[in-house]
Amino acid sequence: MAKRKGLLFSLLYFIAEFRLTSQQVLRIGGIFETLENEPISVEELAFKFAVTNINRNRTLMPNTTLTYDIQRINLFDSFEASRRACDQLALGVGAVFGPSHSSSVSAVQSICNALEVPHIQTRWKHPSVDNRDSFYINLYPEYTSISRAVLDIVQYYKWKTVTVVYEDATGLIRLQELIKAPSRYSIKIKIRQLPIGSKDARPLLKEMKKGKEFYVIFDCSYQTSADVLKQILSMGMMTEYYHFFFTTLDLFALDLEPYRYSGVNMTGFRLLNIDSPQVASVVERWAMERLQAPSKPETGMMEGMMTTEAALMYDAVYMVASASQRASQITVSSLQCHRHKPWRFGSRFMSMLKDAQWNGLTGQILINKTDGLRKEFDLDVISLKEDGLEKTIAGNNRLNKVWKKIGVWNSQTGLNLTETNKDSSTNVTDSMANRTLIVTTILENPYVMYKKSDKPLYGNDRFEGYCLDLLKELSNILGFSYEVKLVSDGKYGAQNDKGEWNGMVRELIDHVADLAVAPLTITYVREKVIDFSKPFMTLGISILYHKPNGTNPGVFSFLNPLSPDIWMYVLLACLGVSCVLFVIARFTPYEWYNPHPCNPDSDVVENNFTLINSVWFGVGALMQQGSELMPKALSTRIVGGIWWFFTLIIISSYTANLAAFLTVERMDSPIDSADDLAKQTKIEYGAVRDGSTMTFFKKSKISTYEKMWAFMSSRKNTALVKNNREGIQRVLTTDYALLMESTSIEYISQRNCNLTQIGGLIDSKGYGVGTPIGSPYRDKVTIAILQLQEEGKLHMMKEKWWRGNGCPEEDSKEASALGVENIGGIFIVLAAGLVLSVFVAIGEFIYKSRKNLDIEEVSVGQCEWHNKY
Repeated sequence: MAKRKGLLFSLLYFIAEFRLTSQQVLRIGGIFETLENEPISVEELAFKFAVTNINRNRTLMPNTTLTYDIQRINLFDSFEASRRACDQLALGVGAVFGPSHSSSVSAVQSICNALEVPHIQTRWKHPSVDNRDSFYINLYPEYTSISRAVLDIVQYYKWKTVTVVYEDATGLIRLQELIKAPSRYSIKIKIRQLPIGSKDARPLLKEMKKGKEFYVIFDCSYQTSADVLKQILSMGMMTEYYHFFFTTLDLFALDLEPYRYSGVNMTGFRLLNIDSPQVASVVERWAMERLQAPSKPETGMMEGMMTTEAALMYDAVYMVASASQRASQITVSSLQCHRHKPWRFGSRFMSMLKDAQWNGLTGQILINKTDGLRKEFDLDVISLKEDGLEKTIAGNNRLNKVWKKIGVWNSQTGLNLTETNKDSSTNVTDSMANRTLIVTTILENPYVMYKKSDKPLYGNDRFEGYCLDLLKELSNILGFSYEVKLVSDGKYGAQNDKGEWNGMVRELIDHVADLAVAPLTITYVREKVIDFSKPFMTLGISILYHKPNGTNPGVFSFLNPLSPDIWMYVLLACLGVSCVLFVIARFTPYEWYNPHPCNPDSDVVENNFTLINSVWFGVGALMQQGSELMPKALSTRIVGGIWWFFTLIIISSYTANLAAFLTVERMDSPIDSADDLAKQTKIEYGAVRDGSTMTFFKKSKISTYEKMWAFMSSRKNTALVKNNREGIQRVLTTDYALLMESTSIEYISQRNCNLTQIGGLIDSKGYGVGTPIGSPYRDKVTIAILQLQEEGKLHMMKEKWWRGNGCPEEDSKEASALGVENIGGIFIVLAAGLVLSVFVAIGEFIYKSRKNLDIEEVSVGQCEWHNKY
């Protein structure tokens, strides 16, 4: 019996041994795991598909027929895997393919290392510590390279906070380059694990949604990815604010049609080179065979799609076939596991496999000679799109209308993205056309107001105003629908001492709203937490105050054209000139004359320029009336001429200003600028609480504004108002000044003539449309706003809502007739002059009478004295 067995083994040995040049059959072995719901694995199907194609097309192996031996084992059964591997080696195989899972792989690998038979792998394997697997080749891309590719994607998109969600512990090994990133780059990474033993990831997704984790990297199988995507949709996270990246290389094969129009950002890698026509032809034949096969359980994958595992197995078979054609002197022998006698040509054949270069379904295949890993490869970067911009390949219509290739990652050169901003904006337009956006706003005249109507109004019809017209124009240009909602707390948005936001800014941060269309000021602190479009209106902070009470010209307003100082200087000048004229007239000989011309020898001479006459001459010239006194000497004439020139300028200046001071009502305001407000405390002033104006003063480093903020903050309960309506009411009823935007002041002053703007603009800023940070709508809204600005529609809308009944012009009294209140003082001066002249005349009469009486008394006394003596 033992002799018979020995003869049987010898016969098998001689049958199995052959030379490739003379024998026409090459056998390869495949060990594949099976599942209960999948009796034949995808790798086994691809293995058979590749062998069939090679034998059908004699170009690669014209003189050789490729055969295979397939062994099926249970999952994670390493003992069974070892036994089946020994059976295949006993038959004589040139290479062993599979199995897939780590425990079985290690068992088969140890046998292949001992017998020096190439072991071909197409799935990711845990890296070997000692690197002793010299007869090991893996076509799956090397894990550190994929980890670097993911890190390059994160850096390209400038993600500062990333959440990594992994399925099992091997995911942490595959992504170790990314996990080590925080120590080298300013990236914060949060690591989460999918539930073990349960497919319900909704509690985890709920935590991520609550934590505002918008940039997520999923490391899981394509089956798990399909389940996770369905749960993401059910959690309301399939929106344009999220960006999901999947490390599985089979993401392109999933049926993502339900998520196509959600606006979500979804990116992944693709190893399958479908841009090549040869690859497309193979994929099409694969799809036709798979569609004819019995249907399989639902896995989330499109029917007939070739997975990356299948493509790698196909390439592995072709690589072995290509190497065997160059191995003309190599024979395949039957090997016994218990004898530990290696294949004598194993090392040579292994070297040929590592030297082989093949352009397969997964691109160019180059194997590292040291560790047998595939370290040089290209990964297509694909993104979920609504439009089908990739050229369609027959059999792949569904694939190409959903995914768009936006770049390539190469293991040597790194990331090269080809997507342009133009392509992105076009896609955003399409996504906006299929979206209903939630718009938050705030009641503020004339931006947003309740529409007056006799009938009950609902939805967007309840409101009207500038912002509603702007929103309608944006909707017409971009094609989106919208739902207007008032902000819940009635505030614009400010940050408290704890760094928490409120108002419309808070709703954008929490993604409660997609847009904020309101008089929302673009500020530095807001720009850090939300995005703004280009401003649709420019403005600045100014002061709203009630108009000062007008003061009519007084009865002595004719004195106002010249200040009191000038009047005093003119009076002193008149007296001074009179004195100088008196002195010079006394000094010059040409002003003296003989009062008796008939007696030329008389020694009596007189001078007309007495002190009284000199003053009279000056007053007459000042009143433009002149006098009967005329200087005769050259010196006195020079004095008179200079005085006349002086009075000409003074009187002309006085006359020029007299009309304005007699007719214009004077507006005496206690404040004229922000500096005046800062210097006093009698007039209270403030701004809207938690608004941009308040924030401006709070953050300002200018001394005047710091002083104003100190005043406002010390009286928060009274200085700061809840909204503009409350502030306007306070301005009208109390001595209060409201600091607010100039556009609002313009609107208010057009409708309330008792209010006005005081001073100029304190700063310069603009109103913009707010969006959540990273929103794809911002750029498109900006373009639409620029279009409206160039067409003049923004100006027309402003004219429509700002134009009021107007207030009477302040200069309307310029042409009115003068009344007693204007020039009544002149009559008073005239009357006073007349009365004064009467009293002076009486005084002169009394003085003269007393003088005459004294003369008479002296004369009578002299007569009596003469008569007596």
